[in-house]
Amino acid sequence: MTTVKTLLGLPGLRLRPRAGADLLDRPVTRIYVTELSDPGRYLSAGELVLSGLLWWRRPGDAEPFVAALARSGAAALAASGADSDGIPDDVVDACERHRIPLLEVPIDLSFSVVTEQVVLALAAASDSSRKRLQAAADAPVETLLERASTELGLPCWVLSGLGRVVAGATPLPMPVEEVVRRYAGKEPGPLTLLPVEGGHAVPWLIAVGGTLSTAQAELAEELAGLVGVTRARAVQPEGELPGEVHVVALRTEGSDESRDVLRELLPGALLLESAGETSYAATGRWPAEAATELSTVEPLLRAKRILCGVSDPAPRDEAREAARYTLEVAARRTGCVTVVPANEVDAHTLLLAGAPAGVRAALRRRVLGPLLDYDAEQHTDLVHTVRVFLECSGSPTRAAKALHVHVNTLRYRIGRAGELLGADLTEFTDQLDVYLALRAGDPPG
Repeated sequence: MTTVKTLLGLPGLRLRPRAGADLLDRPVTRIYVTELSDPGRYLSAGELVLSGLLWWRRPGDAEPFVAALARSGAAALAASGADSDGIPDDVVDACERHRIPLLEVPIDLSFSVVTEQVVLALAAASDSSRKRLQAAADAPVETLLERASTELGLPCWVLSGLGRVVAGATPLPMPVEEVVRRYAGKEPGPLTLLPVEGGHAVPWLIAVGGTLSTAQAELAEELAGLVGVTRARAVQPEGELPGEVHVVALRTEGSDESRDVLRELLPGALLLESAGETSYAATGRWPAEAATELSTVEPLLRAKRILCGVSDPAPRDEAREAARYTLEVAARRTGCVTVVPANEVDAHTLLLAGAPAGVRAALRRRVLGPLLDYDAEQHTDLVHTVRVFLECSGSPTRAAKALHVHVNTLRYRIGRAGELLGADLTEFTDQLDVYLALRAGDPPG
């Protein structure tokens, strides 16, 4: 990394510090020559601004010029007083006030020489930075980031498209979900974002805390490649998870991204099966924030919908079947991202979820057919009466109150419904069959 102090050490330039002696560790990314009185619109962070002070005419002229440097994050001002009888005190004072290092260029030194020497120093530093970064190629991601942050002079992070920080020491300037959203929408922001190399459905991003020069961008791209190699080397767990596990079934409708999404969502999980749109994995812990993470990555995927079903803790084979059924519950619901843990699903819903729509319709017709026909012919609603009765735990008093009828009327209707169905609606097993058939006709979810 080239700093202001590095330039002071170049023997061919003979630069002399006039202000900001405590700020010489600032990184320099490029050089910019200007004689504009307010160059703010053309400046960017990390630049060494070179000026012959032709814009200075009287005290007070330095304020807008130096203020523009400070707002842009310029590394330093290198100025020659050849045309102003030395560097005016006004310029020195403004640089001290705005904390901009001021370097005096000898009056006999051509700006072309200064530019050439600085460009060569930046190129040499960039090549050295790349070599030092490549030397850490086999190191963990955290080490790569530390090295890159040092070379770039800017904080760096690795972010997952699921909305979490994979590595990075300092807090991000905004929530990770917001960073991913901006990346998906190609919106500008305070961070420079580059995709980590690799053919993964869920991308990783390199986030750098600032605008990059050409040399810095090249180094960040080098980092993205090295992190991609490190990600590809990650070993997936094998073997058996002990005891009871959650099994997660995940489907990416319209794409084959389920395997990558599941591995990124549950990095410590054991992949059980993967076939195109649907994958299964066993994990010891189901993350409570999974629905948020899947919603964050959804705009980055090709999938039309992301569906996820999760079992309760159980032996693996048993949990796998439960996950399959909860996935079918998710499939019957609406929304781009649907996550259904087993503990959110009633037992009868879970049982019916595995039955195809045709089977559920046939069950409803077989059990309730005579009652449905009677209601259609007589313009009655005994089906509703039976459902309310069963949902009131078979209590005539409670059901009559819910339906706003006399209890004797309720008993008559339930008796008539039982005759039509050939069932005793006071017996538990008959109640269960009829109630499942009633729920088989419910809308998805």
